[in-house]
Amino acid sequence: MISAKPISHEAYGNALRRLTYVFAAMEYGSLRQAARELRVRESSVSRNVVKLEQLLEMQLFERDVRGVRLTEAGRAWTDVVRTHYEGLQEAFRDTARDNRDAKTLRIGLCAVAGGEFLKRLIDRFRKSCPDVSLAIEDIPREQWQTAVRHRRFDIVFAPELRTVTSCRAETFWQERVFVLMPAGHPLTEKRVVTWADLADVQLLVPVGTSGPLLDFHMLEGIVAGGGRPTVKICQAGQATVIFNVQLGQGFTLAGESFARTVTIAATAWRPLDGHNSLCSIKAFWLETNPKRAVLRLIGLARNMANMIPSQEYSHSARDR
Repeated sequence: MISAKPISHEAYGNALRRLTYVFAAMEYGSLRQAARELRVRESSVSRNVVKLEQLLEMQLFERDVRGVRLTEAGRAWTDVVRTHYEGLQEAFRDTARDNRDAKTLRIGLCAVAGGEFLKRLIDRFRKSCPDVSLAIEDIPREQWQTAVRHRRFDIVFAPELRTVTSCRAETFWQERVFVLMPAGHPLTEKRVVTWADLADVQLLVPVGTSGPLLDFHMLEGIVAGGGRPTVKICQAGQATVIFNVQLGQGFTLAGESFARTVTIAATAWRPLDGHNSLCSIKAFWLETNPKRAVLRLIGLARNMANMIPSQEYSHSARDR
């Protein structure tokens, strides 16, 4: 028996859709009844049956006022095709039912700033796609490109990087960089600091999943007022680096959303001002990724980026 339940036209494509109409018409003996059971217009059933007949150059049905019935050639052809058709139907049903990966969106975070923007984005996505599960993990900076190419992650959010040709990239937001310094340091007397203020300061930069916010080459190449901070790459995570700041061993950097929500004993946050004081966050994904959830997340991010005032994240530090 042909199921009376509507079949997804989008999933099956034109050929399977036309076969669906043919077998429904054959079962019910009426184009009108087939259309009613499939919940489409009668003209749609008729049009697709005719298109298949034209493709085959064969008349499948005889038509009269009582309905439709298979021609001799049509019966022979449908007998051959039926097994393949029903097998394809079952294969599509099994795939849709069992493909749990299609209902999971894997998001990688690599030294990501802009936490408030990302939180709002995830909240909106969950509301608009409640049937999609989210798997959110940190990923080391040196691994994210391979992880995206191999589909271990569907999308990765990371700081601004040099040109990446292996996947699609798009910037969605910027936020000001904040400096974390020991509480007793003279620079705590200033409301904002510049790279010139940080000349001769040791800047602690974690590696791995928690840093750095800024590209290594950009950090090492910053020259402000004739001096520059000494960049020390730390084989440690953010927690250890922060502990070293508390001990007075140097400064470190973080995004504004982190700085505004996390108070750390024996330290002080100050916004960075001037050139190279903003951290741009991009999303990276494969255009060939078949998951609709990826495009849905990207669409929401674009809408949010367009709606947010251009200075909301990048310049609110001036008012601190």
